[in-house]
Amino acid sequence: MKVLIFGNKCNEEVIQYAKILFDILQERGAEIFLEIDFCQFLIEKGINMSFEHSIINESNIDADLAFSIGGDGTFIRTAAKIGRREIPILGINAGRLGFLADVSGDEIIRSVNEIMDGKYRIEDHALLRLHTDNHLYTDFNYAINEIAILKRDSSSMITIHAWANGTFINSYQADGLLIATATGSTAYSMSVGGPIVVPQAANFIITPVASHSLNVRPIIIPDTWEIDLKVESRNKQFLIALDGRNNVFNEQTPLKIKKANFSTKIIRRQDHDFFNTLREKLMWGTGTRK
Repeated sequence: MKVLIFGNKCNEEVIQYAKILFDILQERGAEIFLEIDFCQFLIEKGINMSFEHSIINESNIDADLAFSIGGDGTFIRTAAKIGRREIPILGINAGRLGFLADVSGDEIIRSVNEIMDGKYRIEDHALLRLHTDNHLYTDFNYAINEIAILKRDSSSMITIHAWANGTFINSYQADGLLIATATGSTAYSMSVGGPIVVPQAANFIITPVASHSLNVRPIIIPDTWEIDLKVESRNKQFLIALDGRNNVFNEQTPLKIKKANFSTKIIRRQDHDFFNTLREKLMWGTGTRK
């Protein structure tokens, strides 16, 4: 089996997890391919890299599956680099919450052995695609969590006019507006009051950020619908962020958002349970009342 390994280069905790992963992959006879920047990080930290491995960059990414060692941010960066190749990804959590990277350090050996034995399942997670005239967005124009339209600085709020399938929804006066996937419902959207949606739901969530009108609430729409947005801003600009990767646009720039024609494939252990993840990560049912 040919495997790719990506990792967080700003968190030294990933080093011990990488060592465990290297050992078990070698024992199972896997071909190991390392992202070039992560490999350099490990070398700089004095890790013995004498075992057989190869280096990959964005031009030669190819494998049966990928491992992402870090938090959800590292997982998102891994997914962006894999792009439409649809290589399944297992996230090993060396971060905080870990909804995408949900395998803990003490589960690595068991998880890898299960994968090598074919005891796993793959979830297809929808992505959002941003379209702008003249392809103004210069980065990977897809998002697994959300596309955020935000005011650029601490100035007054912006106005975002929104349509779904050509039908006008609302003009949001707010600090911003989020278009989130079901996967992203537990990310930025949740932090500003959006609903939690199971990842398998074929929906997008539209959530205002600090809306001027308190009676404006998040709304859920089918992910087959297209969303059109136009922004008005006092300083004539606004910020757009796809999973945190941001660009500044002129307010005259129309935005079209729709479901991508490919998905991110996430490896889950057979006993993985989204609701158990919610209980663990969000500490549901752990109140102090007796």
